Order: sequence, then structure tokens, then C-alpha cells
Amino acid sequence: MDALSCALLPAPCVLCGSPLPRLSSVPICAACWTEFPAQSGPSCARCGDSLDDLALALPASLGLCRACRLAPPPFVRAVAYGPYQDRMRAAIHALKYDRLHPAARGLGRMLAQAIAQLAPDAPAEMLVVPVPLHRSKYAERGFNQARSLAAQALAALRKTHPQWRLALASSTLMRLRSTESQAGLTPRQRRLNVRGAFTVSDPAAVALRHVLLIDDIYTTGATMRAAAQALIRAGAASVWVATLARARRIHDRRGSSAFFNGERENTASAAAPRDADFDTGSVLSSHDQPSF
Repeated sequence: MDALSCALLPAPCVLCGSPLPRLSSVPICAACWTEFPAQSGPSCARCGDSLDDLALALPASLGLCRACRLAPPPFVRAVAYGPYQDRMRAAIHALKYDRLHPAARGLGRMLAQAIAQLAPDAPAEMLVVPVPLHRSKYAERGFNQARSLAAQALAALRKTHPQWRLALASSTLMRLRSTESQAGLTPRQRRLNVRGAFTVSDPAAVALRHVLLIDDIYTTGATMRAAAQALIRAGAASVWVATLARARRIHDRRGSSAFFNGERENTASAAAPRDADFDTGSVLSSHDQPSF
């Protein structure tokens, strides 16, 4: 039946274009599912960004990137499954912009593996809060990819970590305003863009609770800083972060510019943030293809 159906109604893999050997609600071939590399190499113990040679050589760095040393984020730790590139980038775009909803199941299992990295240190009971869309963007897209990924990840974790009490609380965090797209903005512009963008709908629900914040991509950290700050202000005991993908900052040999997934940032903004760039009493965080 598969062979006949595929012969009569051929369909290509949405990631590589190869013909699919069988009908599937997720038009991604088996080979592509194996080409989602997990993160590797030394990374910041706080935000998960890759560490350059200078940070590794400094005994005082304590395994932290320069950004986290200058302005520690309001969350305890951020983890991700893999780098935001190649198959991962294409799959996330298919989920978000082509509305390939069934892909959330496979991607959610990857997110579950990222969340599992926190198990040895994270609290035994946590609220799982997806980064929300603004209502106008939700009406346009029809779903929140962060919530879809979180739901699938929790389904997987119930099997692998049944003792871990993780409760999905998708209405806890609210986006107050529709922000400008983060793509193409410098790190400082991203922080300003999401300043004051989030609030907690019911502070009593998060008071003294530990929160796991979920999104699809972590780029500069502006959105996650902003969302975590709102949760801490509402009384959360701690905030942890997990994303499906992590964009990497790559410095050129002169250290004069940086890139996020091929997008050049200007020299001044690409450098690690100055203390004055952070308003620790307000927001901060972001990702390459934002949730709004």
C-alpha cells in the first residue's frame, strides 16, 4: 500500500527533497531525522553558549562566557538539544511557517533530551512555561510552536523520567505587546525590543515555584532574560531554560565582528554586552526566529 500510494501520490521530504518511501503525516525522511546533531564542545555553564579559547584559558571564568560574567542572567541555567543550523533550522522553519504541526512530535523528543540534562540539578517539581505569542501573532499563525514542543517533550519525559513532576502551565506567561521581529537586530536592539514585553497572568500560581521556561530557539538570550525576569518578579523561586536549538556566536580572527547563523552583527553590538547594556530591573532575551 505504501509503495502504491507513493507511486501514485509521490511526495518529497521537506528537508532534503528526496522521495518519501511511505506515506507519513510528517514528510521528513528517516535519513534526515538522523542528521540533527546534538550540541558538543565546551559551553557556558549558565547560558549554554560556546566558549572561545580566551574564556577557556581564564581560570577566573568559572566556565562562564563573557556575557554571563558581566551580566548574569536571571535564570539558573539554559540548555538546548543542538545548534540552530542545517536540518534543525529547516525543520523549525517547517514547523513554524509551513505549519507542519506533526513535526513537533519528533522535535519534542529532542527537546526532551535537552531538558533531561537538567535532571541531576533541577528541582523535583517544576512548572513548564512556554514562551507565549502575542495574541495578534497567535491569531495569524494559529498555534504556538513553543507550547507544541513543550507538550511533546513532557510526553516523552513522563516515560524516561516518571519521577520528575513537570506540569505544563501554558497560560502563566503573557506577552503584553507585539514586538518587532528579532531577526536582523543587533543584540542591544533585541534587548530593547522585548523590554517590558512579558507579564505573569497569576502571580500566586508561580510564587515560590520553580519554573522551566521553554522556547524553540535561543540566540542572544534577550527573550529568555525578559521572560525569566517577569517570572522572578512575580515570585518564582527559580527559572531554568530549555530550547530545541541554540544559535552560536562566532568571532572572526580579529575579534571585531560576530555572526549568528550567518547573520553579521555590527562590531559594537556584536561584542559581549557592557554592564550598562543590561537593565537588571527589567527584561532581556531573544532568539533568531522569535515567538511573537
